[in-house]
Amino acid sequence: MEPLNSSQPQTLPDHNRSLVVRTFHEWKQLAILGAPVLVAQLAQMANGVVDTMMAGHASAKDLAGVGIGTSLWVPILLFFTGTLNALQPIISGHRGAEQWNRIMPATWQGLYIAGVASLLMILVLINLEPVLRLLQLDDETTAIAQGYLDAFSWGVPALLLLNALRGLTDGLGRTRVIMVFFLISAIINLPLNYLFIYGFTFAGLTLDPMGGIGCGWATSIANWIAALALLLYLNRSQHYKAFHLIGDWAKPVWSEIHAILKVGLPIGFTMFVEVSMFCMIALFLAPLGATTVAAHQIVLNAISLCFMVPLSLGMALTLRVSFLVGAKDHDEARLLARSSLLLGLFIACINAPILFFGRDFIASLYTSDIEVQKIAAQLLVLGAIFQIADIIQVTMINVLRGYKDTKIPMLIMLLSFWGICLPLGYVLTFEDWIIDPVGAPGFWTALIFGLTCAAIMLTIRMFRFKAPIH
Repeated sequence: MEPLNSSQPQTLPDHNRSLVVRTFHEWKQLAILGAPVLVAQLAQMANGVVDTMMAGHASAKDLAGVGIGTSLWVPILLFFTGTLNALQPIISGHRGAEQWNRIMPATWQGLYIAGVASLLMILVLINLEPVLRLLQLDDETTAIAQGYLDAFSWGVPALLLLNALRGLTDGLGRTRVIMVFFLISAIINLPLNYLFIYGFTFAGLTLDPMGGIGCGWATSIANWIAALALLLYLNRSQHYKAFHLIGDWAKPVWSEIHAILKVGLPIGFTMFVEVSMFCMIALFLAPLGATTVAAHQIVLNAISLCFMVPLSLGMALTLRVSFLVGAKDHDEARLLARSSLLLGLFIACINAPILFFGRDFIASLYTSDIEVQKIAAQLLVLGAIFQIADIIQVTMINVLRGYKDTKIPMLIMLLSFWGICLPLGYVLTFEDWIIDPVGAPGFWTALIFGLTCAAIMLTIRMFRFKAPIH
């Protein structure tokens, strides 16, 4: 198999240059890799935002059904996509080591994992009605939520196929590829949502309005179109002429599947733990009333948008570090890992003032309810405070993923989120064991402590980590 042409990103550094020049060279590489990742992440978020907004214009129950359905499939999806994310550092490492013959076999093992994951996820999604009943929703909202999940499940194989193939394209350094196809999915989803939610009649063909359930069908179709288009592109693109999915077919090899799962399962579980923690916080806050829950959701959404930049930086770090480790340039990998702390702090110094000084304006963008705005603005102050810790932890954990070190970081995040954040947040919010109960700010204060602990432990782990896995 011939290597990719020289127009590919990810180049090895010149060690004859000064430390400063090499550092800026690495940051440039991160920008090349990370900018398309940022757009791709925003495009993925756009589908959920569009679904929720357009369902809300259909009816309040459609909005509730889609919102609840989304909150259920997102943590499950992140577990499986997180597991598949192991393909990126593995393939990037093979490319750095110029082990071209190992790239397509690894891709195929990832596709087998995606196939099994699709079946498991579909089985979970179509059988969530007992969970919906536990939420004590009215029958109509329950029916909409389950109908939305049933429809969404048809697109799960396409969505996981996209993420498995992302391991190939991102691992080879071409992060713009998946950006384009996630954008295609988001663009197609918008008109399809309108047609399925509100119905249409054209040339004697009539589609009855489906309300929120139509969002699921629209998203599924958009995902399949994007996945099939990506397969067509990979088959015809000159950039991938050395990599043929069909011609380089590889049978399942348990040892290789196990190697992927060994790296990927801790990533998937870590992502599930983090997202499910925020879902648990929302459930704990429910007794405080709809106003408090609404404010919490507003702040969570604003924080999530700001988080896309450091998250994209982190994903680029995983690719770059694994490439350098594969190329056995451990000095450069260490330089990049440590200098990334400066980049993280720089981003935090931008995000924190935006959230702090813009808190009233941000809250007003989401709601005209004065009481909700007041609580949201209060929570945004706490969200601004934990920006440094949050950005450092996501930077460090992604550096460690580049070294394929995922088990210990998973345990660190589990301790920080479920061992510190949730218990401490519950006590500060509802109990008088430490101070008088403070309500919703209690959980967000606990997040500051938990994320700070995670940032410190992950940074120590990064500095002490000496032996990359080959």
